[in-house]
Amino acid sequence: MLKFNYYGHACFQLDDGKYKVLFDPFLTGNPQATIKPEEVKADYLFITHAHGDHVGDADVIIDKNDVTVIGIPEIMDFGGMNVKTIGMNLGGTIKLPFGYARMVPAMHSAGVSGGVACGYVLSIGGKIIYFAGDTCLFGDMKLIGERDAIDYAILPIGGHFTMDAIDAAKAVEFLGAKNAIPIHYNTWQPIEQNPEEFKNLVKSAQVHIVKPGESIELI
Repeated sequence: MLKFNYYGHACFQLDDGKYKVLFDPFLTGNPQATIKPEEVKADYLFITHAHGDHVGDADVIIDKNDVTVIGIPEIMDFGGMNVKTIGMNLGGTIKLPFGYARMVPAMHSAGVSGGVACGYVLSIGGKIIYFAGDTCLFGDMKLIGERDAIDYAILPIGGHFTMDAIDAAKAVEFLGAKNAIPIHYNTWQPIEQNPEEFKNLVKSAQVHIVKPGESIELI
């Protein structure tokens, strides 16, 4: 069983019953957050880029958990010699106890000099999960979907800083994903969106609208 626990904005956790994998831990200052960073459990922490609403509470997560942090090398300076990190780069694949993770492109600024934004494809709990990170729509999403049969695509729909619902629906088509979960919307006024509009636009996959604080089983 694989669970998707949504903590608001772009922060979520995948839990396969043994490993807890956390993404973009922005909780402090996140008006959608339904959990305190001190309460979050994680074995692995993936970060897509260094903007504050994504790297967020990484330091707290690291302090409270025996966690391995994964991301672009330029954003891996969290201080302290005992922080476990795996720096990787676009196109790279690493084997992990729960499966594998591949770093894929995202079209977005990085929030740090010399870095790039990214997304991830993970094999976990018998599913292939694609997390786009912050990105616009780009044609090479088709290549991501050609390499892996994506079970769930986790996509931003807020617009303004990322693709909106219209482009995210096209991304689902490009990826050939079986399911889609919209995130990164309604945190603040500039990214207000109605997720039902995204759901209505997607014709090729099932859309699961998960509210902050909710969890669903990925079946």
